[in-house]
Amino acid sequence: MAGVAQLRFTVEGGREVSALLLRPVQARHLLVLAHGAGAGMSHSFMEKLADELASVGVATFRYQFPYMEERRRVLDTPTVLTATVVAAVRTSAEAAPGLPLLAGGKSMGGRMTSHAAAQHPLDGVRGLVFFGFPLHPPNRPGTKRADHLAKVSVPILFMQGTRDTLADLKLLRPICAKLGSRATLHIFEKADHSFHVLKSSGRSDAEVLRELAETASSWAEAIDEKQSKLAQNPTGAEPAQTRSRN
Repeated sequence: MAGVAQLRFTVEGGREVSALLLRPVQARHLLVLAHGAGAGMSHSFMEKLADELASVGVATFRYQFPYMEERRRVLDTPTVLTATVVAAVRTSAEAAPGLPLLAGGKSMGGRMTSHAAAQHPLDGVRGLVFFGFPLHPPNRPGTKRADHLAKVSVPILFMQGTRDTLADLKLLRPICAKLGSRATLHIFEKADHSFHVLKSSGRSDAEVLRELAETASSWAEAIDEKQSKLAQNPTGAEPAQTRSRN
């Protein structure tokens, strides 16, 4: 497997942040992967996830938000966070040209990515991937944080644990249903917001990480296949002989 390349890029306003590009030889997609609110791009979960994604052909571009780069505890404003997402997408495309782009992240990083995509389509990004979408504060159910998702024009993959206190599935399922074919919800039984599973689940955290990566990869491949078919048949109409058999 290829080594990790250390990069830096500038966010709107002149602030610089760090990034890590892991591009396996067999890469078929590039995921621009944002960290969660409390831990940066080098957190063990992020590193293990990047390794698992690489093993299934998904390169990753992990990056820091300015507050994390500067070791501040207070998050940047939403404007700065979304500007960082936009800059990361642009830089990743330059660093690894030729790979179809995905964007998303862990918890807050995924939510800020979707906010950026709702404000303006992210250049070249074919879909968004959420590793635990933070629908509401811990144990305080609500849906306001999902209002902007209706403005996202690309497919979205939600990966959520049944013990996630930041995403009541009774609230998230109707949201996904409302988004229609754009949304895919993949549930991890007995996993929490960090995708840690109880021993009673009969699974290990490593197995869950593997499933996260495999799910993201297969979902991305399905998007490619759908776009390829659409390119071959822009009207969406089926061939006459196919219709006649149905």
